[in-house]
Amino acid sequence: MNKLYIPICFLLMMLSYSQASGQNYILRYADKQYSLQNYHHAASEYERAFEKRERYSTAKRIAESYREIRDYPNSMEWWAKTVGFEEAERDDYLEYIRAAYLNLGSKTDIKELLSESRFSESDFPEIDFAYMASLYKSRSELELKPVDGVNSSDSDFGSAFDKDGNLYFASDRGEVIPSSKAAIRPDLNNIYSKERYDFNDRSFFKLYRKDSSGNLTALDSGNPEVLHFSDASFLDSQRLMFYTVTRSIRKAKRNRNFAVGGEIFYSKVDSLGNLHDHVPLGINDAVNYGVMHPFVDESASRLYFSSDMPGGYGGFDLYYMEFDSEMNFGTPVNLGAEINTDKNESHPFVAEDWFYFSSNGHPGIGGLDIFRSSIKSGEVKGVENMGVPYNSNRDDFAYSISPDGNPYLSSDREGGMGLDDIYSILELQKRLLAKVVDCDGELFAESFDAVLTDLKKNEAVSIDKESSGELRADLSPESNYDIKISKQGYFSIYDNTLSTIGMEGEILERTYRLAEIPYQMPVYVDIVYYDLDKYFIRETEMPVLDKIGELMSKYDFLDLKVSSHTDSRASHTYNETLSQNRADAVSEYLKQYNVGEDRIRSVWYGEEKLTNDCGDGVPCLEWEHQLNRRSELVLEAFSDPNRQYDLPKEFLDKDICDGLGIFEELQKELNAIPIVYFDFDKSFIRPVHRKELERTAILMKRMPNLNLYISGHTDQRGSEEYNKSLSERRAAIVMNYLVNRGVEAVRMQHEWFGKTQPVNDCGECDSAQHQLNRRTELQLKK
Repeated sequence: MNKLYIPICFLLMMLSYSQASGQNYILRYADKQYSLQNYHHAASEYERAFEKRERYSTAKRIAESYREIRDYPNSMEWWAKTVGFEEAERDDYLEYIRAAYLNLGSKTDIKELLSESRFSESDFPEIDFAYMASLYKSRSELELKPVDGVNSSDSDFGSAFDKDGNLYFASDRGEVIPSSKAAIRPDLNNIYSKERYDFNDRSFFKLYRKDSSGNLTALDSGNPEVLHFSDASFLDSQRLMFYTVTRSIRKAKRNRNFAVGGEIFYSKVDSLGNLHDHVPLGINDAVNYGVMHPFVDESASRLYFSSDMPGGYGGFDLYYMEFDSEMNFGTPVNLGAEINTDKNESHPFVAEDWFYFSSNGHPGIGGLDIFRSSIKSGEVKGVENMGVPYNSNRDDFAYSISPDGNPYLSSDREGGMGLDDIYSILELQKRLLAKVVDCDGELFAESFDAVLTDLKKNEAVSIDKESSGELRADLSPESNYDIKISKQGYFSIYDNTLSTIGMEGEILERTYRLAEIPYQMPVYVDIVYYDLDKYFIRETEMPVLDKIGELMSKYDFLDLKVSSHTDSRASHTYNETLSQNRADAVSEYLKQYNVGEDRIRSVWYGEEKLTNDCGDGVPCLEWEHQLNRRSELVLEAFSDPNRQYDLPKEFLDKDICDGLGIFEELQKELNAIPIVYFDFDKSFIRPVHRKELERTAILMKRMPNLNLYISGHTDQRGSEEYNKSLSERRAAIVMNYLVNRGVEAVRMQHEWFGKTQPVNDCGECDSAQHQLNRRTELQLKK
């Protein structure tokens, strides 16, 4: 046994040594590939080494390798394995969290990720978790649609347009070396093969052109050294195309291990997309740094680009160079620390007052995000993440806008056709077009306020006033809105019927009319009468106050003016107090209708304003004194000239441009104007009708823009000639009564019709039917 023990131990030791030696050899080879930035190959070799022996350092290298080639699912898987080792540090968890956001997006549960660690959210100040959450929540009403006839199962990115509207983009389609790995934009590379891209084992990128007919053509760079060919941008005035290339460079002076950087060239381009002449930028230095992603801002004579040339802030920074008509370029200018970070900024694009770019250094949702800054007078300021859906938890880049105003972006987000896809950005928003007109139907020329509210989000929506009286606003789909339009002295308009729920068309149209408020407009008058020396409300008078209370409860724009009086009996001082008590009795009665004192204005006159000549010492009948013991009740619409009233909902569909329109609508409900009936063959006014005419007189005096039409009638007994004269006397006596109460005669018109217009046309009528024919009708006219 002892003789066998030694050889077995020796064999086991040799086997262990061999395995360790083999693993170390694999690790050294993998490290070499990693240093040469051949991350795909390095990852597979590290995995071989990890199978032989599970080490923290190896798992971390695998995670880093997949991170570099943007293989986010594998990167997250290996960061999860990395943090499972006791040696895991805070920075490992930081990378694990970032990888989780890249894979899970808004579903990332930070507490769960850190549940078995000694760390919490506060240990990672590099990540603003609240900001991340806000970016995911603030979705724009946009839809990303894959561009027809462009995307493939491979990687397609970038979108540039020449002046003829042809679309140019980059793709690694063609004779593709099979790989499930994510595509990579040609940033900084070490290329050893002429057949494929060692960085991720895929074909090299080429530029393609899609014409207006949808035909795709692969462009020839015209340079046999070119491997990658991408990032088109045009100087249309000179028919030049700028682009990025990566050339096959295999030797460099005094540098055996070097990486090949991108370079910017420009060429003449004909109408078919053929390139002529190939001029490199003078700043190209591919073995020392990359120069990529050109964008020509022709209006500013600037060429923007990204580069990791020395002197930057780290990674790729954004620069510009000015140029002249002879294509002489100035010195590169770094856009500064506000725009550039210690990571990568790329794909510049300028449109109007906005500078767009992509970055993985500014706070974002994951991977490369699209940002924008303001650009005015050539100065780029501020950084704004464009949020969802422009950005996802993957790479989003190469934002551009076509000549016809349609925006595009490229992304490797989930749900695409290939590894990278090009999307057009469509607005889902509906459009409100509203006209505000005056009472003549013309667009309202004066200024006014308009507030549009999204009821779903409970927030105000921006409104454009493109011209006088016209409003335009973008509306979100499947939402309800309200709008309020107001101007001092005009009815405020409130419309809560605006909705895009189930809306099929794109445009929601409305027309609103602004009408002046007819302040202090009397709409109803009535009178309450009292017993001698009393101020309690008679039971017979309660219906009058009940009607007023109901109206004031129904219409909050109605206020009441109460003027109380006495007859001439008793002293002036006593009568003044008595009239005040009568006014107070009215207010107290209306409390049961929840009418507050702020809606009632009371005045009292004692015996100062008699309706007749029954003054002190003048002998009068009791019914004549009764006319003086009264409270005149005047309902006013819109009584406060300093208040801004909303248009009452009851009149939304009514013509309220003439204040009388409101008055007439209310009269239909109030029956305010009486009919005066007469005894047979008589033309004197009965006492009961005197109270009604008193009410009419008050109304006429309070509404000077109203006229009164008076028509006299008789029953059908007697001759036509006699009845015509009788009806004339009846019309005249009503008119004279009102004139005696202060109504101008010019505001009244009276006619008489005898027995020609009976209410009941009958030969043998009963007494009640005859009574309805013996009448004088009053009708208000504008």
